[in-house]
Amino acid sequence: MEKSEKKEATNKVKNNWVYTLLYPFIWLYMVILHPWKAVGRENIPEGGVLICGNHTKMIDPLYVVCAIGRKPQIRIMAKAELMRVPVIGFLLKKAGIFGVERGKSDVGAIKESLRTLKNGQPLLMFPEGRRVRKGETGEAHTGAAMLATRSNVPILPVYIPPEKKWFHRVKVVFGKPYMPTLSGKKVTPEDYQAIADELMEHIFQLEDQAK
Repeated sequence: MEKSEKKEATNKVKNNWVYTLLYPFIWLYMVILHPWKAVGRENIPEGGVLICGNHTKMIDPLYVVCAIGRKPQIRIMAKAELMRVPVIGFLLKKAGIFGVERGKSDVGAIKESLRTLKNGQPLLMFPEGRRVRKGETGEAHTGAAMLATRSNVPILPVYIPPEKKWFHRVKVVFGKPYMPTLSGKKVTPEDYQAIADELMEHIFQLEDQAK
């Protein structure tokens, strides 16, 4: 997507009023109890971008949202179970967050993700598909690779330190956005896995900047 097309698509995106309403409360909660420092925020491109990070705690999406700031508003792909929680699930849906059924080929979530990216809006997802706790080894699923190649948007790696203490500042590090490369015209499952593995390398290369 050319720069002019990206700008035009971004201008078409309407702000979600529930997201706008909830953001100050989330920001206040985070700034008091879980302060953050954004590193590399200048790397966030305009328009559609697939934001991908490591995932260790349930609060990780809030760190990313606050580190990015009030604008641009981002959409988040969350586990479907969270969307079924009374009241919370309702508010999340209204704020533009949508669920994905883990371990399945969720066509609805894929379509919603592609629509979001092609409309010029940032989308946050965690390629490992679950929280990877200390001592565990996580592997990247190929969903992020497939979405980035099909929507022709850059991937923005972000690293969130796994150690998070109350009232202690956490550095959220944004890397350089990049376009995934393909070996041929026809994309194979092996190509997607190679892109997914490369993505995790990009994410963990930011670890030193978070210290």
